[in-house]
Amino acid sequence: MLNPDQIGMFMPKGAKILTIQTQQNTPCIWALVNPLAEKVYRTFKVFGTGHEIPEELLQDHIYIGTFQLDDGNYVFHLFEQS
Repeated sequence: MLNPDQIGMFMPKGAKILTIQTQQNTPCIWALVNPLAEKVYRTFKVFGTGHEIPEELLQDHIYIGTFQLDDGNYVFHLFEQS
């Protein structure tokens, strides 16, 4: 079961994540993909600014990007498990 700050999704194998931004106040990940490629499960974690990020997480996760919600009142940082 996923933690509330953890997101998982199937993406085409080899998908290259370009960015995370909001579209109509909804966080969205944009990626270059081959839609015919086999799908693989990828895991991400989200941390709000000011929330502790465990040191061990930084060893096996890659920073993807930062996005804001509610006109910048909430700022979040997305990491992908490597």
